[in-house]
This record gives sequence, C-alpha cells and structure tokens, in this order.
Amino acid sequence: MKSIHALAAAGALLAMLALPACVQTAQTNPSNPTVKVTPLGGIDGEFCPQDRALVFEDPNGTRILYDPGRTVAGGGDPRLGTIDIILVSHMHGDHVGNARNKAPNSGSCASPDMSVSSMPNSNAVDIALAKKSKIVTGSEMPPFFAAKLKANGGNPADSMLARFGGSVTVGGVRIATVTAMHSNGVDPEYIGGELGKAMKDAGIAGDVGLATGYVLRFSNGLVAYLSGDTGITADQDRVVRDYYRAKLAVMNIGDGFSTGPAEAAYVMNDLVKPASVIASHANEVGTIAGKVRAGSKTEAFIKAAKMPVHVPLSGKTMAFDAGGVCTGGC
Repeated sequence: MKSIHALAAAGALLAMLALPACVQTAQTNPSNPTVKVTPLGGIDGEFCPQDRALVFEDPNGTRILYDPGRTVAGGGDPRLGTIDIILVSHMHGDHVGNARNKAPNSGSCASPDMSVSSMPNSNAVDIALAKKSKIVTGSEMPPFFAAKLKANGGNPADSMLARFGGSVTVGGVRIATVTAMHSNGVDPEYIGGELGKAMKDAGIAGDVGLATGYVLRFSNGLVAYLSGDTGITADQDRVVRDYYRAKLAVMNIGDGFSTGPAEAAYVMNDLVKPASVIASHANEVGTIAGKVRAGSKTEAFIKAAKMPVHVPLSGKTMAFDAGGVCTGGC
C-alpha cells in the first residue's frame, strides 16, 4: 500500500515539476510573436539574379506573397502553401511574372530557368486563381487584375485597391501603398488581339498608373516597407519613416533599373532608418554556396548599410519581431 502511495506522490511531484515548463512554453510564444519571411527564389539556399518573391506570414497565419516574378513555379509550386494575398509592386515581367521556371531549382543561379510563358495572364494571376488569393495593388492596376481574374473564371472582386494615402486590412494585416519612382507599363502581350499587336508594333505599353511600394502593418505591430523598384524619394523619409515608422525594410539594390547599393544604403541609413533590411532585386549572383559573393552589389550594400542586412536565401525562413529585429533564421 505504501508503495502505491509513494508512486502516486512521485507522479504528482513530477506533474508539478513539469507544469511550470509547460506554462512557460505556452506563455513564451505569444509574448513575442514574429512575422516569418520566406524567400522563394530560383535555387535553394542562394540569392540569384531573378529573385524577387517573398512570402510573409503573420502571427495569425495570414500569408502574403510579394512580387511572385519568375521564380515561383505557378500556382502548383509546392513551396507556396496557402496564399491569402498577393502584392504586385508594378507590371514589369520580373515582378508580375511574364514567364516562370518550370519547377523550383530548375536552371542555375547564374542562368535561371524562365522557360514557361505566363502570358497573357501573368504568374501573379495564375497563382491567385489556383490559391483563391486576393490581389492587392495600387494606382490603376486593380481593374487590370480584375479583368484577368474574371476572364479566367475567378472573382473580379478579389482584385483590391489600396491607393496612396489609404489602406485596406485583409486577414488582420493593414496594407498601404507608397511612392515608388519607376515606370509601370503593361506589356502589349497581356492585352493581345489587334490592339495588343498595334501597341507592340508602335513600341508603346499600356498605362496603369504609377509603380508602388508597400507598407504592411502586421498583427504583432511590426511595420514593414517593401520598396518595389524605386529611386530615392522624399516620401521614404516623410511618409515611410515619419508617418508609418517602418522597422523592417525590403530594399532593391540592383542599380540601372532601381537604386544601386550606394543609393539603397543612403535610403536605409538616412531616410527610412529601419532596424533591419532585407536586400532584394540584386540582378546578379549574390551568393555562392550560400555565402555572399566577394565584389558583388550585395556585398557593397551590406558594407554600406548601418543596420543588419539580411540576404534572402531561397527557402530559408527568417523571423522578425515587432521591432524589426531578426529573432531566427538570419
């Protein structure tokens, strides 16, 4: 009998000892919820010339795909999972996706696979149809995406507007658009027919308004600035930093088409001043075997920036707290 009581007492003691650890685990995770950021580039573990796509996952589970471009293998890409929202900064093929790879890790970092045409819909629309995602854009882009969704049996109302100075909240994430100084023409091949042919022959593109960047406010309080293709703008100081108070930035560094490493570093150091920045749109082989390539624009940006620069290695998830500090995967 004593042995039975002893066993019971020991079991109770073990349960009591175990309880604080369980409670602590339950309390620790909600106390510092993080936003997860997963790059979907061309080659696992690398940062390659065509890499644009990032998936942001809010602590509440909402998943946002930013600029799917050419490195997401359509709606069937196994890396995607659930996608609730798609953001497109502008209509150039390397962002909206005029073509795509046939599968993840096809081609090489230096010579990415872009063998599958996404015309006339775009990779963004094909993914939205497959995942039943909302497409949130600014300027005059929403009617274009609404028409594409409708033409393919989707719901045109899934194309949503967030124009400069306003915002929409989807899945608990507040989405606003901000200035990006860049062109934003629609390739005539998206239009097709006689009109598209006449435009192509004349060398002109469709007009869907200004290119955009994005500011996202996640449910844990993190504010992230996604620059899109842009030059240096006063709004990066007065709007992105002063008004929205962004703590995490995704900054294009490719030069020629947008800010180069020196300009991007100025934007980060002197205008936006985030806690952390994710390099983007390098238009080069940024890494070899997962390490930053010596002499690259990626290296130049890292050296010039005064805050931590995180290189988006495809498939490697990073986690950021409300203050924009990386807490894992960086």
